[in-house]
Amino acid sequence: MKAIILAAGCSSRFGNQFEGIQKGLLEINGRSIIQRQIALFHEKKIDDIIIVTGPNSDKFNFKDVTYVKDQNYRDHEVLGSLMVTKKLMNTEIIMTYSDILFDKTILDQVLNFQDDIGVATEMNWLPEYQNRSQHPISEADNVLINNGKITKIRKNMTKYLKNEKLGEFFGIMHLSLTGTKNFVKVYDTLMRNHTGPFHDAPSLKKAYLTDILQELIDLGFDVKPILCKGVWCEMDTTEDLETARKKFN
Repeated sequence: MKAIILAAGCSSRFGNQFEGIQKGLLEINGRSIIQRQIALFHEKKIDDIIIVTGPNSDKFNFKDVTYVKDQNYRDHEVLGSLMVTKKLMNTEIIMTYSDILFDKTILDQVLNFQDDIGVATEMNWLPEYQNRSQHPISEADNVLINNGKITKIRKNMTKYLKNEKLGEFFGIMHLSLTGTKNFVKVYDTLMRNHTGPFHDAPSLKKAYLTDILQELIDLGFDVKPILCKGVWCEMDTTEDLETARKKFN
């Protein structure tokens, strides 16, 4: 099994406060987010760890990891950053965004997933947005679940807020070997043949992970929620930073 940490994005929502520092390198009570992620992976004997970097790659100095620099991080979004590791995607994979803090309980639940394509999902997600004025509900990556499978995954699904089967995808994905092969195969086919808008993105180049997951769903692949209960926090704004310091003390 490999772990892939996507750390090629820019910390634009933090403004000048953390200019030149990737979100994954922000310290939460003495340890950076990525440092915490790596420690959890090592605890679970996941030692093959890949970090995708973009700007400020020289700031990353973690030992015993493989670095892949996304040279084109300005030109594409999260999906493009993940796929710069395509040649290394040859086994079972845990993928996480670098700005997601999560505890051992969350990782255990993700690792215990037994199907091919699973995304970490929080069903009790709405209360976290009550004090999150800098990151509105419309920005949540929501999933709509039917019969144990995800049927829709995208932002701005507020019309489904009263649906008890609406959850939030929070940036961790588990692919089996078969799931990895199918993911890469679909992406390669799209790269050869697709033009124009791609789901909620203006183009395949500007696609997010949720866009290709919706494509997989539409093609008939089972994408399933990994229903997680535990402590986690997305690091997207200064409000989130304060929340993280309280949750991970």
